[in-house]
Amino acid sequence: MSRSLILGAALSSVVVLMALLSFVWTPYDHAALNIPDKLQPPNAKHWFGTDHFGRDMFSMIMVGARTSIAVALVAVGIGMGFGVPLGLTAAARKGSWLDELIMRGNDLVFAFPSLVIAILITAVFGPGAVNAIIAIGIFNIPVFARITRGAALSLWEREFILAARVAGKGAARISAEHILPNVANLLIVQGTIQFSLGILAEAGLSYVGLGAQPPTPSWGRMLADAQTMVSFAPHLALIPGLAIIVTVLGLNLLGDGLRDWLDPRIRVARA
Repeated sequence: MSRSLILGAALSSVVVLMALLSFVWTPYDHAALNIPDKLQPPNAKHWFGTDHFGRDMFSMIMVGARTSIAVALVAVGIGMGFGVPLGLTAAARKGSWLDELIMRGNDLVFAFPSLVIAILITAVFGPGAVNAIIAIGIFNIPVFARITRGAALSLWEREFILAARVAGKGAARISAEHILPNVANLLIVQGTIQFSLGILAEAGLSYVGLGAQPPTPSWGRMLADAQTMVSFAPHLALIPGLAIIVTVLGLNLLGDGLRDWLDPRIRVARA
């Protein structure tokens, strides 16, 4: 087991456990205003200090982790849920009009970054975490579709697939029983990468006001609120920024470690 896998799993676990703990306990009410204690630096009473409304930063970071993880997790689920079947279908129908339609649709979605999609959705339905999930999820669909199609195409000419076709199995059954299990490792690794990108995307959308709305804490929103106070209260920006960095770093290390662990070719090369 590689060091990157161990370190990535440790960092990711800390963030996930902190988010889960926020459901049952936080040091203070994350929404409680306490103006006399505003802008306190980190101290024994408030481990991460307080913001300009006197809210406890550590409690807000804990609940913000819950928000970021929920948005990114559901968005990745949307990307996998739609992208993987589309990729399998395109690979099974390589060269057909259906394959061309799916891939050109992917190109169309790729032409609009998640921020642009979020702006379009917000213009119709208004800002919010749900719309951020939809925007990030839509952007994830072509990612998983392309990766699934590319991996599946290399398998369709393998002997065990030819044997399955001779046995009378249809394309859909072969994709489900033989192709999908053989590309699952690649999808798991890509899922961790997209998860980290989803954390960044949620923070970016919240920073510009298109993500989770107050009073729900969000790391991106905390950065936006802190930008005018960095000179005299740097902890307001440093703490949520470090939370984003640690989370994304942990997930990327986890993805690299899983790739090394799950790919037998890399294990053999390193051995």
